Amino acid sequence: MALDGSVDLTMSRRAMKAELLDAETELRLAYAWRDQRDEAALHRLITAYMRLAISMASKFKRYGAPMNDLIQEAGLGLMKAADKFDPDRGVRFSTYAVWWIKASIQDYVMRNWSMVRTGSTSSQKALFFNLKRVQAKIEREAQSNGETLDGHQMRQKIATEIGVPLADVEMMEGRLSGSDYSLNAMQSSDEDGREWMETLEDDSAQADEIVEDRHDRAKIREWLADALAALNERERFIVRERKLREEPRTLESLGEELGLSKERVRQLEAAAFAKMRKRLETASKEVHAFLV
Repeated sequence: MALDGSVDLTMSRRAMKAELLDAETELRLAYAWRDQRDEAALHRLITAYMRLAISMASKFKRYGAPMNDLIQEAGLGLMKAADKFDPDRGVRFSTYAVWWIKASIQDYVMRNWSMVRTGSTSSQKALFFNLKRVQAKIEREAQSNGETLDGHQMRQKIATEIGVPLADVEMMEGRLSGSDYSLNAMQSSDEDGREWMETLEDDSAQADEIVEDRHDRAKIREWLADALAALNERERFIVRERKLREEPRTLESLGEELGLSKERVRQLEAAAFAKMRKRLETASKEVHAFLV
């Protein structure tokens, strides 16, 4: 549900009134959702910890994102946590959920902080959310010690403090210090000036590359169809079920359907692949001989 500007206070008040779950109740709800997909248990679990999600969302307001959007992302993180939580591990759900909530909010902030994607690796995230704080700390320490650090020394210390490569610090510093500019802006005020967009190289596939790619794909499909045709019906069935389905079937399930052992199905699969490989190698040699 999209959140408008008036929803955050209402949701916050509702979250503050939600029940506080003890460890036993929390565990029971977690088992009910994991084992029985009990949506009522899930709703109760999410509702009880929405206050945690809202509290964490409020810590990211300084990045300029709307509070309603932050709450929504925090809620999504909370739901991901509930879906992946394993009550058998002996960890409280709130402890586990904190990581998912924070990750969801951070991903949202980094996606929306700039039109240019800031980054998504662990080192880039660490830099985005900690660079200014660590820089201020290093500056205070240098000042108290009577030291003067140049830009390179500062970046090296930041890299060491956060535990990331120096190149990542330099990249993130450049991105955080700049602003977004439109590619439709003119390079100059002259009448003959052109937009920055016109200076970008077109890296899309050219017509000859597209035609060649289509030809190659068609030829590969032809070879695979020919290789499959070389198999008997049972081998084709095994290959199709094991490799051509979105969710490949297990050796056990195929064995039950065919009345064979798991090991026998594996042997038939290996034999089928060997036949296909031999057929494809023959086709490849024929093409090579034709080209030569």
